Amino acid sequence: MTETGPILGIDLGSKRIGLAISDSEQTIAFPAGYLASRGRVHDLKAVGEMIRDRGVSRVVVGLPIHLTGRPSTGSETARKFADDLARTTGLPVDLLDERWTTRAADQALDESKRGRKQRRQAVDSVAATLLLRTYLEQRIGASERDSQ
Repeated sequence: MTETGPILGIDLGSKRIGLAISDSEQTIAFPAGYLASRGRVHDLKAVGEMIRDRGVSRVVVGLPIHLTGRPSTGSETARKFADDLARTTGLPVDLLDERWTTRAADQALDESKRGRKQRRQAVDSVAATLLLRTYLEQRIGASERDSQ
């Protein structure tokens, strides 16, 4: 890995944007809450502020894909958001298939005793955390394969 600093994970939704952030060593993903989505311009500004405040070096955005592997209606939205974010921040922004993150987040929260509203809000951050954790694991695996 060439850059240092935290990586930001984003689970883009129409109502909320789930957020997760890694440690500076890029090995552990932590939930970072969510932002209420208020339109692309506002959302890009809010995420950009978080990037600056946290010293983020790279971003990964979840790419919603159908279980069959076909792009979903949200795929193009995620691609455009990632492109706009890369252009406005100057940071590398990667996309990662998020087919299982929301389902896994739902299952994890089913086991908790959260209320309905808390659960809806938490699922976005948990999904972003699972997305970022998967991304970090893939990078670590690729880095280990490259060093052999």
